[in-house]
Amino acid sequence: MSSEILSVLEYMEKEKGIPRTDMIATIANALKTAAQKGVSSGQELKIEINPKNGQLKAWAVMKVVDSVSNPRTEIHVEKAQAAQPGIQIGEMLEREIDPSSLGRIAAQTARQAVMQRLRQFEKDRIYDDFKDQVGNIVTGTVRRRERSDIFVDLGKAEAVMPAKEQMPGEEYQPGDRIRSLLLEIENTPRGPEIILTRASAKFVRRLFELEVTEIADGTVKIEAFAREPGYRTKIAVTSSDPRVDPVGACVGARGARVKTIVRELGGEKIDIIKYYADPKDMVIEALKPAVPRDIILDEKNRRILLKVATDDLAIAIGRKGQNARLTSRLIGWRLDIEEFKAVGDDPRGNAVASLVRAFRLDAVIAGRLVDMGINSPAAFEGVAAEDLVGGGFSEDEAKDIIARVNT
Repeated sequence: MSSEILSVLEYMEKEKGIPRTDMIATIANALKTAAQKGVSSGQELKIEINPKNGQLKAWAVMKVVDSVSNPRTEIHVEKAQAAQPGIQIGEMLEREIDPSSLGRIAAQTARQAVMQRLRQFEKDRIYDDFKDQVGNIVTGTVRRRERSDIFVDLGKAEAVMPAKEQMPGEEYQPGDRIRSLLLEIENTPRGPEIILTRASAKFVRRLFELEVTEIADGTVKIEAFAREPGYRTKIAVTSSDPRVDPVGACVGARGARVKTIVRELGGEKIDIIKYYADPKDMVIEALKPAVPRDIILDEKNRRILLKVATDDLAIAIGRKGQNARLTSRLIGWRLDIEEFKAVGDDPRGNAVASLVRAFRLDAVIAGRLVDMGINSPAAFEGVAAEDLVGGGFSEDEAKDIIARVNT
């Protein structure tokens, strides 16, 4: 049995990484528990395993008494002193017993305990290996698909990417390599469950942190983020260094940095804009190239009414309202977009108003003057009362108008 124990200890230590002392404690406790329930029922046992050679020793622990009431747990003082001279009543005597007497059930229990400890250790190791990787990007191989979930081999463990964490339009086959974000790790009765995502905004954020050194070192900061996976992402960035253009840093030389991320996301569009604390400035920046004609802020309800020209309406709203939704999430305000309708010029009204202001004429009289062609104060030059009479005015009206003009 010693050689079997030694081989188990060596295998667990070398192949599985389980410390020898850990396995010794597991085997000893299993043997002790099984024996106490079996052939050594009622006895107090002590079991030790030599870590060097796997030798197993067992003792029955008995209390020294002057009157024995339970021979399995007590021993008379005279017998005890014969075995261990000088021992006194109330002390504990350890009597070595043959390990083989512990029984076959104890040995089977020990084997089961070893396998159970191995499974538990592997679960603990998986959790310890991956708990610090939450929020990091991992690379694995697609192993299989069950229903709509994808199971990914990460080498040391298997992870799952639920349907809701997958990007629309992406299809993976067994054997395909896949990069994703380790979203979380959950401890379940079956062991740790590793959840992956490619749909979360955190995945894109982490890609930028890996690709843009200025984000990694803190010079450039992502202040706001909005994403519709597989379609479009908007990010707003700032720079703590006035010499560093935050948008340019994210885009990279000739767009190299952002192109790398776009390729990883299967062509998903990415808009990178400068962040502004003022929501009005922010919405103007976020909707470019559409140009708002009028912006009305409702700070109490955190709503923005945006009016844009007809030509810009489709751009501002976006395909199926996508641009408006992303902009709304980016700035944290509800966004309402309307068509801007400019108040058209009224030439006749403007002319009437100018005559009323200049000569304090009645609006009706001024309107009749405009209708006959006198549409500004300057147009009265060379006009006489007779001309006005000829245009339909009475002599009194004509004289009054000329008098006002010459005043």
